[in-house]
Amino acid sequence: MEQKKISKILVLLLVMQWAFVQLISKFPNYIERFYSNGLYVFLNKIYQFLLGWIPFSIGDILYLLLILYLIKQLVNSIKKKTFNAKKSLWKLGAIISIVFFVFHFNWGLNYYRIRISEKLKIDIQPYSSNDLELFTKRLITKLNETHISITKNDTILIDNPATKKEIREKSYLVYNEFQQNLPDFKHQKLHVKSSLFSVPLAYMGFAGYLNPFTNEAQVNYLIPKNTYTATVCHELAHQIGIGPESEANFVGYLAGINSSDKYFQYGAYLNALRYCLNELFYTSPEKFEELKALLNVGILKDLQQNQDFWELYQNWSEKYFEIFYDNFLKANNQEDGIKSYSKMVVLLVNYYKNNEL
Repeated sequence: MEQKKISKILVLLLVMQWAFVQLISKFPNYIERFYSNGLYVFLNKIYQFLLGWIPFSIGDILYLLLILYLIKQLVNSIKKKTFNAKKSLWKLGAIISIVFFVFHFNWGLNYYRIRISEKLKIDIQPYSSNDLELFTKRLITKLNETHISITKNDTILIDNPATKKEIREKSYLVYNEFQQNLPDFKHQKLHVKSSLFSVPLAYMGFAGYLNPFTNEAQVNYLIPKNTYTATVCHELAHQIGIGPESEANFVGYLAGINSSDKYFQYGAYLNALRYCLNELFYTSPEKFEELKALLNVGILKDLQQNQDFWELYQNWSEKYFEIFYDNFLKANNQEDGIKSYSKMVVLLVNYYKNNEL
């Protein structure tokens, strides 16, 4: 069969795939049972068996090869003056069709599974400014206590003695403890790697990502160690099948605070506090300053260190990557786009109405 016909068939299949995803997304119970706790578990075992032991990211290499291939094809078309817009559009549509299928088959349907709030029986209600303020105060108390338990001095910046490789290895034990405390989040083998694209990721404003085509959880090795623990837990949440960013943040947080490792506890509380303070900064600047003053000096140094790191990599292109990622999230059942990350605050405030911090 000639290539043009194959391309047309694949484009037709793309339309059918899109319609199927729209339909199946209306039945989260079926996705939860047959995909997230069925097919996906099996697929993830295979990927971890085949790729987990490799110390570098195969997914990053595949992305690099794809980029080089597309550049080569474009250059060859220009050189030979054989560029055909109509033919190229059919070919592009065919590629999108294949990518769409592999993405949803490998991992993407997890976006449509039963929500974490339903699994954990969290009654989600809009929170008031007072609710957020009271919860943030409780969180600051807990974070200050955890900080002091490590440093024995409230002015010292925490210096995690573990290497980033050791942190990644410890994270598997953290998730094993988490599974014992909250058996709803079952998993088998987990693996997280340093991204080969850490420098580009920093310039794009990303701390990590899960490659949905190889199921490799990857973390930007450049980020500060005190936020590295929370980022590792976040990406592993994606690897166990948690799709939405707010839920991956929340599950990563629960994994961290349920750990016996104080550095993971600290990283989880610190990450949660950043989101709460960020909400207060925009909704009640006076309360933001008031609550920020309650933090140990060492924690303020930590927050400043993290801010300085990201300011180092700020550039003109970052906003375009944010726009792309924002639209990607909206297309995958996260209507708030990149703001979905901060919706963890809704989960936190409502979860702690019935749970001890």
